[in-house]
Amino acid sequence: MKKLFKILVALILLVILAAAAAATYVKTALPDVGEAPVISFEKTPARVERGKYLANHVAVCMDCHSTRDWTLFSAPLASGNLGGGGELFSREMGFPGKFYARNITPYGIGNWTDGEIFRAITTGTSRDGHALFPIMPYLNYGQLDQEDIYSLISYIRTLAPVQHDIDAPVYDFPVNILINTMPAKADLTKRPAETDQVAYGRYVATAASCVECHSKREKGEKVPGTEFGGGMEFIMPNGVTTSANISPNKANGIGSWTADAFVARFKPYADSSYKPQKLAPNQMNTPMPWTMYAGMKESDLRAIFAYLQTVKPLDNKVIKFRPSIAKAD
Repeated sequence: MKKLFKILVALILLVILAAAAAATYVKTALPDVGEAPVISFEKTPARVERGKYLANHVAVCMDCHSTRDWTLFSAPLASGNLGGGGELFSREMGFPGKFYARNITPYGIGNWTDGEIFRAITTGTSRDGHALFPIMPYLNYGQLDQEDIYSLISYIRTLAPVQHDIDAPVYDFPVNILINTMPAKADLTKRPAETDQVAYGRYVATAASCVECHSKREKGEKVPGTEFGGGMEFIMPNGVTTSANISPNKANGIGSWTADAFVARFKPYADSSYKPQKLAPNQMNTPMPWTMYAGMKESDLRAIFAYLQTVKPLDNKVIKFRPSIAKAD
């Protein structure tokens, strides 16, 4: 028995030592995405304009890196903090800690090189080499065209400085260790021709990160097999909003929709007469930035729809909203 006990103790010690060694490796050797590239490119008006379009209407960088008015439907951007950061993603919302969107105006990252910004956007690794939590979908941005990343950087460089200091993130265990495994080297692609509507639509949907919200999630990770079937829950002051099924399932997705109907779901929010609705305590709100995506080119929206019609149809019936306050009789 004594011999067996010694063997068990030795095995336990080995497991502890192996775990400690693995944790040390993850904390010190990762992320391993390489040095920030040394790049130089001209910030042409065309690149700035393309970057402005991507940042405000496709990748919607400004959605998180600004301030949104959550008293209004779809929480449109509030004035005075464009790119200034500070949007909070907290435990109350289901995140493993507290994370704040960074100030990406010159006040926040004006001393970063273009290569350091490029690496952050495409690999999830900050200027000093620490891992970024993938609320910013850098794994998607790392699949985009290099030219589009150059355009985003060109536009970001034009933002007016916003003097807004951002708190450091707070990671819960074990995310404080595992976060270093999340960044990955970029796998850049060429933007397909718009005439190849499905391939181009997949590219735009990747830039817009549609799959990130329109899938089920557990502990912050997408549940494999639920892509585009909806089901991600957003815990909000008014209640719980669940993302829609945008797969081509005819009963519970958008399989019975037409391209015209898909575009029509967005475009009213781009109308100059549209005014966001002030919400009552029990009314549904949504993190979907309708007013931003509504500025997407109609051809891009049609391409996304064409691509979505090719993904696996999922029969997931979504209850869009569960209010936190019971409605009065």
